[in-house]
Amino acid sequence: MKTLIIAEAGVNHNGDMSMACALIDAAADAGADLVKFQTFDADRLVTGSARKADYQTKTTAADESQRDMLKRLELSAVMHEQLIAHAARRGIEFFSTAFDLDSLDYLMGLGMARIKVPSGEITNLPYLRKVGSYGKPVILSTGMATLGDIEAALAVLEAAGTPRDRITVLHCSTEYPAPMAEVNLLAMPAVARAFGVRVGYSDHTEGIEVAIAAVALGACVIEKHFTLDRSLPGPDHRASIEPDELARMVSSIRNIELALGDGVKRPSASEEKNRLVARKSLVAARAIAKGELFSEENLVAKRPGTGISPMRLDEWLGRPAARDFAPDEQIEP
Repeated sequence: MKTLIIAEAGVNHNGDMSMACALIDAAADAGADLVKFQTFDADRLVTGSARKADYQTKTTAADESQRDMLKRLELSAVMHEQLIAHAARRGIEFFSTAFDLDSLDYLMGLGMARIKVPSGEITNLPYLRKVGSYGKPVILSTGMATLGDIEAALAVLEAAGTPRDRITVLHCSTEYPAPMAEVNLLAMPAVARAFGVRVGYSDHTEGIEVAIAAVALGACVIEKHFTLDRSLPGPDHRASIEPDELARMVSSIRNIELALGDGVKRPSASEEKNRLVARKSLVAARAIAKGELFSEENLVAKRPGTGISPMRLDEWLGRPAARDFAPDEQIEP
């Protein structure tokens, strides 16, 4: 099954249209399926007194409020329209996360094919009810969540009109960057077993290896923050990968998809030509005279595997040789 790869531009456009378009170009060039931004009205998202997260304080002005920071990162209606058009030209699907009810309605009006619920909204009952009412495919991030939080959110989405088979639950660690020791990637298949849902992984770790490992563990969606340059100012750049890393991640995931196969253990087509070369046959360990009984002393297993399999050794022990055999000669009836 092909993994849906979401290149998360987020707010790494810094409010600049040319940078936002360059992020779309980078995502398309890397081979991602979707390029995702964030849609919000800062005044509806946070109070004036809301403090920034520790990682945001380290990467933006310490005396700036969270609301003021977000104000600089809002995408206008015109910017949305231009970005959607640019993504269409580049052959990649535009996607965005809404962080308030009006933004949800706005994105639905733009024809979004799916809805992303960010980790911070998993306990927002009005928001979840609005999401569920659309009946669209939902991608539910679960950073900071317990199994109980996930169970409650799924129940709200289903009651509002979105069946469970249209919901994909993303395991996530909401820290930027997320410490490797806290990723707990095995929680992802545990969520799949607990709730009978498709699962994926929203990756905030440094590097690309955890996202690749998630695919091997069954992730059908991968989301990863990326930036044009990690040294740019802004809250998320330092915890994002750069375009060359994004391209390597996409390529690696596609290779893992091929490598996973169908789960049936059998010789592959390319192995067949090597089987007779690599396996062994029963041969004479020394000269064997006609009528001499075969034994563990005069039989040995050696390549190639074109004769009698050594797995049949017990069948031949004690039989008389039908003719003389030279050393290294394959045994035959």
